[in-house]
Amino acid sequence: TKSLSITSVDQSMFEKAQGEKVTLPCTFVLSEEDEGPLDIEWVLIPTDNQKKEQIIIMYAVDRIYNHYYAAMTGRMQFTNPDPRSGDGSLDILNLKSADTGTYQCKVKKAPGVQSQKIQLTVLVKPARTKCSIEGPQEIGRDIILKCASQEGSPLLSYDWRRVSGTQELPATSTLNKNTGELLLKNASQDYSGAYSCVASNRVGTDECSIELNVTPPINTAGIIAGAIIGTLLGLSVLIFLVFCCCKKHREKKYEKEVHHEIREDVPPPNSRSSTARSYIGSNRSSLGSMSPSNMEGYTKTPYSQVPSEDFERPSGQNPAFAPSKVAAPNLSRMGAVPVMIPAQSKDGSIV
Repeated sequence: TKSLSITSVDQSMFEKAQGEKVTLPCTFVLSEEDEGPLDIEWVLIPTDNQKKEQIIIMYAVDRIYNHYYAAMTGRMQFTNPDPRSGDGSLDILNLKSADTGTYQCKVKKAPGVQSQKIQLTVLVKPARTKCSIEGPQEIGRDIILKCASQEGSPLLSYDWRRVSGTQELPATSTLNKNTGELLLKNASQDYSGAYSCVASNRVGTDECSIELNVTPPINTAGIIAGAIIGTLLGLSVLIFLVFCCCKKHREKKYEKEVHHEIREDVPPPNSRSSTARSYIGSNRSSLGSMSPSNMEGYTKTPYSQVPSEDFERPSGQNPAFAPSKVAAPNLSRMGAVPVMIPAQSKDGSIV
């Protein structure tokens, strides 16, 4: 007896790139014996057998239900808006890597029941591919050019090519397509130039490039000697600055000490009483050297001219310092000759 059958059995595996669209086929043919209501279900079979199947979309009683699987809400639909025509295929838009899995189409119309499984693999194109150089770019050294994609589904394959010059890889180069490493042994200056790496998988490619500049070896000894000389010069300058600062500090300290000693050695000022005594003594000495005939003019010298403390002190000022303790000069020790001051009698004669 002829019954319901699924006709889309040619392809059971699909590989698509992330972001693309896929159509999972599920076409069927009904028989005259299938009189029950038509039911079409698409389910996602989990990789873990302990989990239940997840209904994605369903057609039942002339109505479409597409709210069962939140992960695909707005991204899935029946290819034919009316599955009763015999086309229950499923469209999935804007594919994601998480959409990878096994999908099953079930068609029921009693008494006929048929199903079909389809394996979907969503691959990620290579992206954010970066090129780098490992090792010193010096003549005679081994240099490794590295290439790696930050995104991309396995299996990724890498291929290096030379962009400039002869556009051929050096004869001493060794390429590992799985790791993306290009080994350049005993590099020469001819190896310099631009290199490009292409990362690829089954759904796409990505590319990066880098510039290689092979130069003569650096004079390490000269660099070390220059560093040592520079360090010594720096230390010398530092020591000189410290010496100058210390010397300047000592000079300032010495000036302060000398200035303090000079202030301590300054003799105290003469008192006003000793000045008066000196003045009187000097007058007496001058009188002693005069003859009696010349003394007449000096007998009337007013003693008010002798300096005194009251004469020298400004009016209204009371000195706060104590009287000077300097002893009056000893006239005999100083060699002064005592002089008798003559006096004049009433009749004019000198006594």
